Amino acid sequence: MAPHNRSCLYKVFVPSYTSRVLVEVLRCRGAEGCPLWLRVRAKAPPLHNSTALDCQEHDPCQLALDLPFWQHWYYVLVEKHPGVPGTISFQVTVQLTDCSQPSLARPPFLPSSASMNMPHSFGSAGGMALGDSPPPTSPNSTKYPVPITSPASERCWPIRPTLRNELDTFSVHFYIFFGPNVSVPPDRPAVFVINLLPVLDSGGVLNLELRLNVSSLCGENVTVFGCLNHEVPLTSSANTSVTCETESLAGFLLSVNATASLSRLRIPYPQTGSWYLSLRSLCATDHGFEPCTNVTAEVYLRTYLSPCINDCGIYGQCKLLRTNNYLYAACECKAGWNGWGCTDNSEAFSYGFQLLSTLLLCLSNVMFVPPVAIAVRSHYLLEAAVYIFTMFFSTFYHACDQPGIVVFCIMEYDVLQFCDFLGSLMSVWVTVIAMARLQPVVKQVLYLLGAMLLSMALQMDRHGLWNLLGPSLFALGIMAVAWTARTIRRRHCYPPTWKRWVFYLCPGALIAAAAVLLYAFVETEENYFYIHSIWHLLIAGSVGFLLPPRAKPSRRLGPLPRRKGCGYQLCVNEQEELGLVDPAVASINSICTS
Repeated sequence: MAPHNRSCLYKVFVPSYTSRVLVEVLRCRGAEGCPLWLRVRAKAPPLHNSTALDCQEHDPCQLALDLPFWQHWYYVLVEKHPGVPGTISFQVTVQLTDCSQPSLARPPFLPSSASMNMPHSFGSAGGMALGDSPPPTSPNSTKYPVPITSPASERCWPIRPTLRNELDTFSVHFYIFFGPNVSVPPDRPAVFVINLLPVLDSGGVLNLELRLNVSSLCGENVTVFGCLNHEVPLTSSANTSVTCETESLAGFLLSVNATASLSRLRIPYPQTGSWYLSLRSLCATDHGFEPCTNVTAEVYLRTYLSPCINDCGIYGQCKLLRTNNYLYAACECKAGWNGWGCTDNSEAFSYGFQLLSTLLLCLSNVMFVPPVAIAVRSHYLLEAAVYIFTMFFSTFYHACDQPGIVVFCIMEYDVLQFCDFLGSLMSVWVTVIAMARLQPVVKQVLYLLGAMLLSMALQMDRHGLWNLLGPSLFALGIMAVAWTARTIRRRHCYPPTWKRWVFYLCPGALIAAAAVLLYAFVETEENYFYIHSIWHLLIAGSVGFLLPPRAKPSRRLGPLPRRKGCGYQLCVNEQEELGLVDPAVASINSICTS
């Protein structure tokens, strides 16, 4: 380490099945007592609070990391004490213990001779810059393994793989060879690996289920502990603790026994990579948990990926969502329920509230009965049929649209929604067109054209505000043109009577305007139940006011009386016209017209 450098940074790759990483600083020369700090960190360069060791106080200067992260880089930082002048030479060795063969220790990695572990150095005070540094020099820098005595309890057990069966998006089942029943011996753990693919498996929920076969315990007080951990298994057989965590690792703990024989674990949006499940059987004694003697516990193991937790239950709906090209599944909860699986009822609606909201939305459609009666009385039979259609489908649509358990559907939800929206828009359309007092042929054409165009608009966007305002404004324009033309032709305001304006048109227009304002600017998800019920009442009430009275019969002239006296008749033989007989022999059966 040159005088102008404060530190040197190295990195070493830790492969799978590595049970221990030993980092050691050797052959320190150039200063008294080796004034160096040794820091080690996984996945990123060390920080001030990372695992550190003062080489001046420890001889030998070595850091041992048990159960390191597999398939990751470990960074080694050798830092000089403040105020140390001159050049310091040293040697860094990194020794990896192969988990699959406890007696085999891989030769130490020398950063100066390994191409993938090249040294880098931080700059001096005032900034940190990566750059090449000269290799450590030593007169006797020979490569040799440092003898490490591994504890007798440090062993690595075989890891059983799982088979992957993809069913659908975020729906994957993991099967175990010779499973799903797993035998957990008393002297060693049973380890399984679950591989989650990047992108494909990170948007769902990882489910793990353990079920203990109580009959396999032979009367012993056995508890099977399961530890699910990411990237590296926790398989130390001598450790009888049940915390499923170390200084650098933390996992998910499950346990099953004769009393509680079922345990479930759900991890939403799991991290991809390898997940390791370690199963151990321990017997409960007066002094805590101890390894069992001759009891082999049998456990039913089930592991799978699902889009949502329990399909979001009865108060939610599982949906596939996309955000920034990231696909994931989530529950859309209703009726005030919350949580990952819509199981949090802290803000949920009560059954009485759900029943009241359903009755309000359904029974408010009874307000269409008076407009139907008025339309039938005024001989507006087509308009009455539209009002009946709207009342029927609006009632059953809202009975099916409820978020809670007070739900009744007579057909598919999508069909009911389409018919409800179409009936509401058609009611407005036919009412305004009827107010225009057009010729029967023109009115029928507009009715049919409006039904087809509204169906197209609803198929494009059912919840758009212009689906309501567009037809309403267009129909009002037609009515305004018809009333203006009639006013100019009669030279008198139409409708001609002030009573029609004061008692019918003005109140109906105000009620309809209030309904549209409520629907467009006041209605929200929180007040939907009562605001939409008021919308039903106002729209139906405005129809009763705005529907015009019965049209007076037109004064048509009857058939003229037949003249007496002078006249003529044109007699044509029917069979002669049809060319059936010869005119010479035609019968006297003829058609005479005046």
